[in-house]
Amino acid sequence: MSTSDITATDQRDVYSRVTAQIINAIENGTGTWRMPWHTSGRYAFSPINVASKKPYRGINTVCLWAAAQAKGYERGEWATYQQWQDKGGQVRKGEKATLVVFWKFANDSSETQEGETGHSSRLLFTRGYSVFNAAQVDGYTPTADPEVSIPERIAHAESFFSPIGADLRHGGNRAYYALDTDHIQMPEFGAFGENLAYYSTLAHEHTHWTAKAGRCDRQLGKRFGDSAYSAEELIAELGAAFTCAHLGLSTEPRADHAQYLASWLKVLKADSRAIFTAASKAQQATDWLIARAAESARTAEVAA
Repeated sequence: MSTSDITATDQRDVYSRVTAQIINAIENGTGTWRMPWHTSGRYAFSPINVASKKPYRGINTVCLWAAAQAKGYERGEWATYQQWQDKGGQVRKGEKATLVVFWKFANDSSETQEGETGHSSRLLFTRGYSVFNAAQVDGYTPTADPEVSIPERIAHAESFFSPIGADLRHGGNRAYYALDTDHIQMPEFGAFGENLAYYSTLAHEHTHWTAKAGRCDRQLGKRFGDSAYSAEELIAELGAAFTCAHLGLSTEPRADHAQYLASWLKVLKADSRAIFTAASKAQQATDWLIARAAESARTAEVAA
């Protein structure tokens, strides 16, 4: 991104502005339990930058999903004002931008979307960028989306989760991760109203499973104190959304979100960086699952 795309928020608290966006999206969805990370249709995929063709990650994914949901955007393509011009497009007058965040290390020209991953040894500078959705632009012809059927996506999900190797058990009427026995418990497949709900829940519980030492080693007590449980549930929700986006699957609201909403809002309102940490750790969990699935699949191919 060019320096001309940097917003005036660089010298102010971008954390507060982004957190306010997410809090607003959560509060607007409390009546239906629809959170900014619940996706459907084209929203199921991660938003991408039209210049780099790379998906946004972590907190930026949540911000752009929230904006798309609130404003009814049907496409997941985003870019800065200058990037749209470089593509031959023109942002329409009066269109409002959405804020995304990147980090830059001292004495390093590169930027990263991973600003809350524990890089304590190097100084980080936060930079906010104003981006616009393809729906806000004239003169741009979007690339046709690949047609991938739901059965194909579900088959892909099966082949994704299977080689990860978690101790997955079915039975009962609750879905949970048991830390003491290190296993994931799921109701039978047929107990879910639709198959997408099964895989969304499975992704949620797999995110919990990654918390253990030797995987992502997620220790939240020092960072969140008494709110560590609520933070872990938020991480699992975001991790499920990121994983389902990787698989091209929708994530739908669940009624049991109601018990967590107040605690999530309390954490976010008390700490403007909490959602950044949660999104970063959720992205780390998803990346770990993706790497584990790929490595296990390669091992199986070699053994065959």
